[in-house]
Amino acid sequence: MKALKIILISMLLWTPQTEGQAQAELVANSDKPVSHSPKPAERNPVPAFKSGEWLKFRIHYGIFNASYATLHLTSDNLDGKPVYHVTGKGQTTGLARLFFKVDDTYESYFGKDNGQPYRFIRKIDEGGYTKDIEINFDYPKQEAELHDKKAKKKMDFEIEPGIQDLISGFYYLRDYYEVSDLRIGESIELDMLYDDDGIFKFRLKYLGKEILKTKFGKVECLKFRPYVQNGRVFKEQESLSLWVSNDMNKIPIRIEADLRVGSIKADLDGYNALRNQFKIIMD
Repeated sequence: MKALKIILISMLLWTPQTEGQAQAELVANSDKPVSHSPKPAERNPVPAFKSGEWLKFRIHYGIFNASYATLHLTSDNLDGKPVYHVTGKGQTTGLARLFFKVDDTYESYFGKDNGQPYRFIRKIDEGGYTKDIEINFDYPKQEAELHDKKAKKKMDFEIEPGIQDLISGFYYLRDYYEVSDLRIGESIELDMLYDDDGIFKFRLKYLGKEILKTKFGKVECLKFRPYVQNGRVFKEQESLSLWVSNDMNKIPIRIEADLRVGSIKADLDGYNALRNQFKIIMD
């Protein structure tokens, strides 16, 4: 059960894992070359999401229906700035909850006009392990202040334009990157900050198109492979796969990971208030 937080790393769902391990398992400098890393200057002409969007994911660990995760996007105002406010929640359910109780909440406030994160909140309770972190991004000062409320400590990190947190990065990729500009085998990189381990590079390789059977019908997807580090959690560096809808919404449809012990699968289980039509292939 320790590795379930991999979902959030991939396109950012929530699942339990020993603190620090998820970030440590990401590859900051893979030995595979990055052949393409576009730097978009402006968002796509048609927005990928709107206020009110709600996504629900069902997560399986082996044969167990282990947990559910949700993402809810609303409009808000932070220090006079119009922002989107995303709340992500994850909980173990059923038998899994008897063995490992998880109640996680993640929040992100990011600019409506630029996708920049301004505040990130992480409150987790994973089998009795708790953490309460808030990060505030100050772009004029080019720094981010991390406040670990449980440990009662503060840390400052130097940041550059383009930095993302764990939640805002998901929405930034959906709204700013045009996949048609990518060729199979090419990669996207983002700098991320969401914990006291510091800034690291999140890297995603494009693998092409694939049609998946889902509870909603057949969906044409774009397949990606987030780079991870083989070790305590993953079998191999390329053990993680992500499928997002090949439409203007670009929502996660499925995530799969082969672990050192067992496997994880997460499927889109419900949605509401999508910005664009969700394309289902009719036979």
